[in-house]
Amino acid sequence: MFSVLTVNIGAASRDRAERMLGWLASRPEHVFLLTETSAGTGTTYLLDQFRQAGWAVINTPDVGDRGAALVSRIPVVDQAPPLREVAIPGRVAAALLDTRPATYVVALYVPSRDRSQAKTERKQRFIGSVVDALAELPAHYRDHLVLGGDYNVITRTHRPLHSGFLPFEFAFLDALQEHGLADAHDQCQPDSQPYSWIGRTGDGYRYDYLHVGKALADRISSCAYLHETRDQALTDHAAQTLTLNIDATILDTGDIAERRDIPLF
Repeated sequence: MFSVLTVNIGAASRDRAERMLGWLASRPEHVFLLTETSAGTGTTYLLDQFRQAGWAVINTPDVGDRGAALVSRIPVVDQAPPLREVAIPGRVAAALLDTRPATYVVALYVPSRDRSQAKTERKQRFIGSVVDALAELPAHYRDHLVLGGDYNVITRTHRPLHSGFLPFEFAFLDALQEHGLADAHDQCQPDSQPYSWIGRTGDGYRYDYLHVGKALADRISSCAYLHETRDQALTDHAAQTLTLNIDATILDTGDIAERRDIPLF
């Protein structure tokens, strides 16, 4: 079995990163796709603890911007698979992992925006570059892709269908489907409407996703949104987890919980 979890860590402070580390260390997943990482001390501490415990860590920090990281206790076969450079490289972390069949795993953090033209154009440019990169992937990579993270968009069928989202934002999820990527949640629980982020007004949004290529869609064993990350104030996002019926080589990693140099609570 192969399991992956994605969660937005909200550019965690050092204190919150320590608590997030404790929660992640208790989880059974083999791979963590972390979004809204930063160049701050919290992200640095969190990723360093995984590295020191023997996990593979892929992260391209961009000072002044938020990003994505991939943390794996499955060996990395290739850190530079053929996903061409996107508009904001630090918001993507990718690796080919030692599973059978091999899986190409990508953590993705799509920029948020407000009503300003600059941020809207930045988000649209990034999304367009990701769609173009996926279109150029060799078919065997795309068919064995596990893509996850905070996309900062909602589906056309979202309940409620919040106003304010632009056509290019809905089109992103359409493009993923056109490239043969299945929404894991929709495969597992097609009639439910979870929310992974709650706004200040109390409105819910599903911003966080896991998608799989067509060669993996029939291997989905289970998936779920985990709201304990919000309930424990680790972040303002729910996590999402996915298990696939495929075999994986597992690294001999140490006990992360015992490596903390500051008490967890």
